[in-house]
Amino acid sequence: MLFIILFHVPLARSNEFFGLRRCGNVGVDMFLFLSGIGLWFSWVKNPALWQFYKRRLLRIYPAWLVMASLFYLPRFDWTNGDYIDLIGDIAINWDFWLHDELTFWYIPAIMMLYLWAPPYMRLIQRHPVYRWMPVVMILWCIWVQWIAPLHQAVGHIEIFWSRVPIFFIGINCGELVRKQTKIDGAGIWMIVAIFVATFSSCVYLEQISHGRFPLFVERMIYIPFTITLIMMLNRVFRRTPRWFNSFCAFFGALSLEAYLIHDHFVMTYLIPYHLGYWLTALLTIVITIPLAWALQKILKLIVRV
Repeated sequence: MLFIILFHVPLARSNEFFGLRRCGNVGVDMFLFLSGIGLWFSWVKNPALWQFYKRRLLRIYPAWLVMASLFYLPRFDWTNGDYIDLIGDIAINWDFWLHDELTFWYIPAIMMLYLWAPPYMRLIQRHPVYRWMPVVMILWCIWVQWIAPLHQAVGHIEIFWSRVPIFFIGINCGELVRKQTKIDGAGIWMIVAIFVATFSSCVYLEQISHGRFPLFVERMIYIPFTITLIMMLNRVFRRTPRWFNSFCAFFGALSLEAYLIHDHFVMTYLIPYHLGYWLTALLTIVITIPLAWALQKILKLIVRV
């Protein structure tokens, strides 16, 4: 979530840190990968379909309904507006699927992924060979980009298609994590090498060639970038102070609420003051955390999440 906030803070294209700031977009892939791992733990513990969907719906939908209402209702033209479109946006953000409206795109995307997660987990439990399905998902991204009929039909939601593989790879890795599979000492050098190669590639592409290549290409690079980055951060967090880890855990638990609040309810009001990149980012984080915490606490009083 911190990476995503840093990604959303505006920075001039000419700035020498523009490419690095753009790489904060990998925060989405990190969350999807870790979410996939977490879903596998939950599913193995209790593979009850209704309970699975109920828990995810109660965790996401109340916060979404509140913040979507606060965003869309004040902007609606009550005289000549399309009421069906308003209901669709508040209910399921359907303009994302129809027109690639990106205001809160992550919410309909993650809900769609949660919808398909149980069938996939059942499938790989019965037929482990289907763990290779993310390779087909990567192939689908290529088809959507360069096969004209597919691109015209569903190419507008590329931001969703290019994030599907990392989510299901996370589910695949869930069993490895659950069994505490370890990488030997020599393996860390491979992880470091892949991280350096993918990270430097992403920074270069964004700094030098931003806007001149299909974004899904970089998001395919995000897949090994995400996995190796998380492995390295795991080693870092084993050595950082407890208070620092506690802060990260606290903020991580507020990721959903922070995502819904930080951009359109905090940052948008700070940007006109031209405070600079780092001050804007810091103030956004400082203001967002208590608001996200308050939203979560209020919803827990209303809905058992």
